[in-house]
Amino acid sequence: MSGTRTIQGQKNLQNIHQASKDGIGGSPLRPDGTLKVKGEFAYSSDMWHEDMLWGMALRSPHPRANILSVDVSEALKVPGVYAVLTHDDIPGSKYYGLEIQDQPALAIDKVRYHGEAIALVAADHPETARRAVKKIKVEYEVLTPITTEEQCLDPETYGYVHEPHEYKSHGSGNICHSQKLVSGGGVTDEIRAMADVIVKGTYEVGMQDQAFLGPESGLAVPAEDGGVDLYIATQWLHVDRQQMAPVLALPEEKVRLTLAGVGGAFGGREDLSMQIHACLLALHTGKPVKIVYSRDESFFGHVHRHPAKMTYEHGATRDGKLVFADCRIVLDGGAYASASPAVVGNAASLGHGPYVIPNVRMEAIALYSNNPSCGAMRGFGAVQACFGYESQMDKLAAELGMDPVELRQINAVTQGDFMPTGQEIDAPAPVAELLQRVKDMPLPPPLDLENLDVRTLPGALSNTSHGEGIVRGIGYSVGIKNVGFSEGFDDYSTARVRLEVIGGEPVAMVHTAMAEVGQGGVTVHAQIARTELGVEQVTIHPANTEVGSAGSTSASRQTYMTGGAVKLAAEAVKQALIEKGRRRYGWEHKDITLVGGKVVSETGGVLVPMVDLLGDEAIDLTREHHHRPTVPFDKETGQGFGHVQYTFCANRAVVDVDVELGLVKVVELTAAQDVGKALNPLSVIGQIQGGCTQALGLAVMEEIVVKDGKVRNASFTDYLIPTILDTPPIPVDMLELPDPHAPYGLRGVGEAPTVSATPSIVAAIRNATGLALNRVPVRPEHLTGTL
Repeated sequence: MSGTRTIQGQKNLQNIHQASKDGIGGSPLRPDGTLKVKGEFAYSSDMWHEDMLWGMALRSPHPRANILSVDVSEALKVPGVYAVLTHDDIPGSKYYGLEIQDQPALAIDKVRYHGEAIALVAADHPETARRAVKKIKVEYEVLTPITTEEQCLDPETYGYVHEPHEYKSHGSGNICHSQKLVSGGGVTDEIRAMADVIVKGTYEVGMQDQAFLGPESGLAVPAEDGGVDLYIATQWLHVDRQQMAPVLALPEEKVRLTLAGVGGAFGGREDLSMQIHACLLALHTGKPVKIVYSRDESFFGHVHRHPAKMTYEHGATRDGKLVFADCRIVLDGGAYASASPAVVGNAASLGHGPYVIPNVRMEAIALYSNNPSCGAMRGFGAVQACFGYESQMDKLAAELGMDPVELRQINAVTQGDFMPTGQEIDAPAPVAELLQRVKDMPLPPPLDLENLDVRTLPGALSNTSHGEGIVRGIGYSVGIKNVGFSEGFDDYSTARVRLEVIGGEPVAMVHTAMAEVGQGGVTVHAQIARTELGVEQVTIHPANTEVGSAGSTSASRQTYMTGGAVKLAAEAVKQALIEKGRRRYGWEHKDITLVGGKVVSETGGVLVPMVDLLGDEAIDLTREHHHRPTVPFDKETGQGFGHVQYTFCANRAVVDVDVELGLVKVVELTAAQDVGKALNPLSVIGQIQGGCTQALGLAVMEEIVVKDGKVRNASFTDYLIPTILDTPPIPVDMLELPDPHAPYGLRGVGEAPTVSATPSIVAAIRNATGLALNRVPVRPEHLTGTL
């Protein structure tokens, strides 16, 4: 398959910037980049108001308990305390939620997870608030938590996390949501008999945290009109407001949100954290209230990646053609629904991988439990499934005696194929080519045991090895991810573009509610405006709820959706300016456009400078961008045009393993991805490398340890994430095959490498050790036989 190809590694990324321009296809400097590098960027936790109070929550030490009484009298006596609130002080609805309104803003008669908020304090100093929180007395009836799949699926014995029919849920009992999928003939005895080889496997994925470095924080300021202004680090301003307003008993127009500096997100800010709490305290006290979570509170204050247990059975012919896949995916959603229904939809519809499989049977479910709530995290259901189906591909290749890349290529989907949901892949799907590209990339040099640098070995500066017991392995994987919101969701984004003369030159202003969480959207929006309007100067208006919704900064959708809205609005402004010129000057040229601050025509040359045509007037227009419609999957068969776009990434991992100590060093992690069109190549490569690094964390180190419903490692001391010393070179082979349905032909980029990279690392470790390794993260004890 032909297409534009760009290969970039860590050493030559700077060449892109040096050769770039500031429009589409270039890599201009990010406006926030220098400030962040220098430590001068203002994050939400840096906000200050001269008259502000500090808010803090009392959280449950139990994962499951009935609340018998809450006594706040002693806390109210602490000097400097302005308010202590419980659910009785909530003026409106007591519940909120992304899809199902099942989560109380403050616990009412029971707690369902370790760390659930019960009461709030507002005080003149954070230490005062902390002391007051400790004086709140709660009497509990502690109950045995429901934490395992077996317990969840037997509510008659172990009880219900939520009483039956307590909420309008997608599921029943302790099942939050379920989705089945059947294609071809399903999986019957007759179909199984068509396979020459059958492999089975059970796979587990631990609970991963988004581990963003900026903890949850925000500042709520009561307004004179009885409303509230919230300055907040979030991923979705308008849905935050939609959930908050009923609880605050305010109309939405009186709940105004402005995006504050966001220190990372990865899905962990898609749900509410302290938004309602800060506003409740501010409205109650009449003073601004700031809340900043501590690091350990952050682990309790946001959702995590769903841990999963998956069973897979694949059958194939002797020449490697897949015959069937029989799959079951069980996701632990924790105490509240959050985004679990959508995660289940992704797991079910993508859980067979980017392969042509004539017969598929799939069931995916999310459970309610007394474990921490789980929801959106980069990859969103596809990450867990990819570890399962890619592990199966390696197992099947071994059984057939085939090269694992060749097996994948034989079965890889391509444009024109149909997914098991019945949806046609109607855009490029270069899965086989991406695999070939990572396979063909040069391998890193082998270990030089004669001139050994111990810093390059597993264990590195700990000096645990001098080359003895070190084995190298290579592994491959490929993954599939959807882009945008699916299953009939009316996903749209709004953009306002204004063009006027400032300081004697044309200047564009772009205003959206897009949450800039580090992905570089503000840079891309300026590039789009420069390209469409032919101007150099572009300003980005602060994101807030004064403009229409931009949707969530998730699902790899912002460049596609809000970028698409900016494109539409800028095109409308351009046409309005041209029509103004036609009316004034009587132009009859058909090929008029805007370039370099001038209105030009190929046939007529420069027609007029834009500043002369604009004069003292401004053109200010707003447009919405909607993607093509999707439909919900059929509940029993999983059939339907459920996804807007598919994106694919392939990886090759090279690892060194100390088989005696169980230590792993990822030597190199190569990625090849079709990005459709790289609007900003430097940012695209950064997204791919960042996604690979987060996948590395899941492969070998990241897991929230939960025992009997209690989190055991709520700190960056005990919850480990990759640092620069753990991150290998990540060469990126970037393919650009335009999607005809997308703005500029682009594809969402950010999630696909997080989906695909983890299995390649584990495959490489298997290749080095010969161990089955059916669970991530892979720990030292898994490699040394001590577990």
